[in-house]
Amino acid sequence: MHAPAQDTDKRPSIPRTVWALGFVSLFMDISSEMIHALLPLFLTATLGASVAVVGLIEGVGESTAAIVKVFSGYLSDRIGRRKPLILIGYGLGAASKPFFALAGAPAMVFAARFADRIGKGIRGAPRDALVADVTPPSIRGRAYGVRQALDTVGGFLGPLLAIALMALFADDMRTVFWFALIPGALAVACVILGVEDLGVEDRAIGEEGATGRPPPVRLADLRQFDGAFWGVVAIGVVFTLARFSEAFLVLKAHDEGLPLALAPLVLVAMNVVYSLGAYPAGAWSDQASPTRLLLVGLAVLIGADLMLAFAPGLSGAFLGIALWGAHMALTQGLLAKLVAQHAPATLRGSAFGLFNLATGIAMLVASVVAGVLWERIGSAATFAAGAGFAVLAALLVTVSALTRRAGRDEPSPGGARLS
Repeated sequence: MHAPAQDTDKRPSIPRTVWALGFVSLFMDISSEMIHALLPLFLTATLGASVAVVGLIEGVGESTAAIVKVFSGYLSDRIGRRKPLILIGYGLGAASKPFFALAGAPAMVFAARFADRIGKGIRGAPRDALVADVTPPSIRGRAYGVRQALDTVGGFLGPLLAIALMALFADDMRTVFWFALIPGALAVACVILGVEDLGVEDRAIGEEGATGRPPPVRLADLRQFDGAFWGVVAIGVVFTLARFSEAFLVLKAHDEGLPLALAPLVLVAMNVVYSLGAYPAGAWSDQASPTRLLLVGLAVLIGADLMLAFAPGLSGAFLGIALWGAHMALTQGLLAKLVAQHAPATLRGSAFGLFNLATGIAMLVASVVAGVLWERIGSAATFAAGAGFAVLAALLVTVSALTRRAGRDEPSPGGARLS
């Protein structure tokens, strides 16, 4: 049942730790995107790497992060604490930044990206689990929306700073990479000063099975994940196959005539749309059917891929990039919410780790395939393939919803069921 309109002002407020994690993400995203916005062109134009190598570096980096998330999520469940792993992860991400500036060959960029993504893997699952730990279920969509919105504000401030520094230092990308150290250090400081951990006794008060200290987490406990959870994982995998690394967005815009110094505008455009849409989409997910939101997000992604594949010129490329950001806003927080809802409170870290492992492997496959298609056929083939996978994901979401409705009525909005 929907809550009565007069009760909406009684909804709990977003916890302080969620805001703190949002600002941690903001600063680290500024740091990372100052580098990431330039990295594809740094690899191809400065270091002489091929587009296929760019896809390989991006894919291996993201899959590495996904694999590490499994272990960090499990470990955070096992020790009953999230903050130490969050701090280690952000600290490693900040420490990797100088090596991009020092890189003299693609192999060193690969190593730096590898270390950076290990840091992302260490912090990612515990951070997402901590958001669920401290947030009542009734506003969990909003909480993920707030964190994601602040993260993506960093996602467009970082490229804007990169553009300004490129103009100031005559397109010297290495100097821009050195400046990325500053927001990285601020992110680590925010973890230390602003993030409060939550003991297992206090997690998600009022949730079934969440009170009291649980027994140590064992691998056998993974059997507690039901078919609905694995359905969310399957949908996340197909989503990821349809939206490979954003590095290909940068390369597409550059091919359409965007100057090197303005290459970061690609991530600015995408992340402005993403950040503006993340909180409204999160609030919508607390009220509406997840199936509806997923299908709307996939329709937007199909539009983005088709624009990037077939619309000519920079205007067509940037319209596709904006639609890409809208799809991210509609789906990424929602998928995180669904993972949290389908996982036992004592296994949330493990749940996010498993979800990110599956989608990270899919990102590796998608990015490598995207790079090979680009090299052998052209950019249109890369984005057309993405649209095809998005159609497949829409079919999977629809079949999943119809299967569940065949056995039961659709649950109340914001409930755990995917349908």
